This record gives sequence, structure tokens and C-alpha cells, in this order.
Amino acid sequence: MIVLGIDPGLANTGYGVVRRQSGRLVAIDGGVIETRPDSTPERRLTQIHQAIVDLIAVHDPAGVALEELYFGQNSGSALAVGQARGVVLLAAGQRGLPCSGYTPQQVKSAVCGTGRAPKEQVQRMVQTLLSLDALPRPDHAADALAVAICHANHAPMARASSAA
Repeated sequence: MIVLGIDPGLANTGYGVVRRQSGRLVAIDGGVIETRPDSTPERRLTQIHQAIVDLIAVHDPAGVALEELYFGQNSGSALAVGQARGVVLLAAGQRGLPCSGYTPQQVKSAVCGTGRAPKEQVQRMVQTLLSLDALPRPDHAADALAVAICHANHAPMARASSAA
């Protein structure tokens, strides 16, 4: 099973692709889709959409996992993240891929055992769980890999409970 994990954002959308192979998770790809701040919002969203379409075409994931919106103090950034999340959902929907959302606390808990883990601990656990030589960087790529890990470990349990 291949999972495309996404940490959505207008300026930086992190992506991580993992595969369950022989009972363990392996990183296939990861990085950041960066858009220029001087580009118009529609151009930035188009760029994100096309990059996700390309990632789906290359990796043929069984599903897409996205980090849910976190509503902090800045409603403007929440709106931009929501728009980026929307074009990712559109790209997945165009290919008929199921999408799942996870809160930051769910992702941290799945990867680190606690929903309050700091970013550095998440990076170290992603490195360990995926047997990476170095810490995954940048942060958005590490977060996207963590989302993919969360889904890859959650999806088999969800299937089993729905079959019961």
C-alpha cells in the first residue's frame, strides 16, 4: 500500500510518500511544493494542484492523507491552508482516490505516542520509523511523512473495524 501524505499550505505544501513493504514502512519520496509569494493566489493554487496531480501519477497511491486545518490566531493563514487543502482534495478526487484527514495531535500521537510532541521529536521518530539516514527536512516534508505514517498505520485498523 502506498500513501501520499500532505501538509497543506499556500507558500509551502509538504508531501511524503510511504509504502508498506514486508511489514514495515519505507519512504519513497518527500519534499515541498513551494509557491512564490509574489504570485497571485490562483497561480499558486494551480501550481500546487499540478504538482499533486504529478505526484499521484508518478506514485499511484492507494490514498491521500492530509493534515487537518488547525485554527490558531491567524484566520488569514487558515483560509490559505484551506484553499491549498482544497486543491489537493480536488486532485485526489479527479483520480478517484480516497482522502483521510488527521489533526496535528492525531499525527503526533501516531508517530510519537503523544499529541504534544515537539517538531524535533516528530522528525526523529519519522527518521527512526522510516529508517532514514538523516532527519527528514524541511519541516513541511517531515510533517507530510508523519501524516503518511499515521494513515498507513491507521488504515489497516479502520478496514478491520469496518469489516467487523
